[in-house]
Amino acid sequence: MTDTTRGAAATVPENPRLDALFPGFRQMLLPTSDPQCRINLRVGGSGPAVLLLHGNPLTHATWHHIAPRLANRCTVVCADLRGYGDSDKPRGLPDHTNYSFRRMAQDQVDVMAALGFSEFMVAGHDRGARTAHRMALDHPEKVRRFASIEIIPTHWQLQKMKWTYAAHSYHWFFFAQPYDFPEKLLEGKEEYYIRRKFAKQGEGKFSDVTLGEYIRCCTPEHIHGMSEDYRATLSVDFPMDCADYDAGKRVDCPTLIMWAEKSHTQREFSAQEAWPHYATDIRGFHKLACAHYPMEEAPEQTYELLAAFFDA
Repeated sequence: MTDTTRGAAATVPENPRLDALFPGFRQMLLPTSDPQCRINLRVGGSGPAVLLLHGNPLTHATWHHIAPRLANRCTVVCADLRGYGDSDKPRGLPDHTNYSFRRMAQDQVDVMAALGFSEFMVAGHDRGARTAHRMALDHPEKVRRFASIEIIPTHWQLQKMKWTYAAHSYHWFFFAQPYDFPEKLLEGKEEYYIRRKFAKQGEGKFSDVTLGEYIRCCTPEHIHGMSEDYRATLSVDFPMDCADYDAGKRVDCPTLIMWAEKSHTQREFSAQEAWPHYATDIRGFHKLACAHYPMEEAPEQTYELLAAFFDA
């Protein structure tokens, strides 16, 4: 059942098959400081708080192999980003600021505060890692540890991207096109998009439950939120990252860097070369034996690295 306590305003669809993958977790829909956006999440366990953030086009369901085991040692919060899953999907503003990583990070800080956590550890994959990276910069007093899974920092990637990489990762620029070009082209083709993206970037190891969840959540509203996320990356996040980098602002908390050996993210980039320019206290670089979705393609290795890092 969905928990609507502590200011949550509504419920999300009942999903017994997904509930079964998160035993002992409560599902909640919590408001943020943006009245247009509530965040869907699951919380379970006890002890120090860990926030887990998913990537595109996933939802918090991607953590189902990891979260229940971490909950034996931590309070684990698995949240849907705004625009994704069962979180709200507000219409993008003309300047796209309501889908910037700063705004998406603030959403998660807000719900962690609502849950009673003034400080916490965070791990993010893909778009969730970019959100967590911004969170660690904007809220250093709150983020105790930061684990990045499967990204090169946005500033580095956009400055150094070659056309060959851009051709492979065309979705960055397709979804960033002005409203409503990508929305209209994918209208009625949402399931095709999900299946095609996973076939291109993954190893086909999604369960029937999680694949069904990603297809269910890929609505026209989701496509719009996702497009706004990418529009904001180019128009809002990159200039913000440039200003911070030029000012010498770096992530200072203990940081763990993980990437997948078969992933497109390492095509023409090196996490070991890039990340020391953005974080001052890197505790390890680790290659994962999988493609772009480690939580479901290499869950044991991913869990072991995160558990050791959060326990340290």
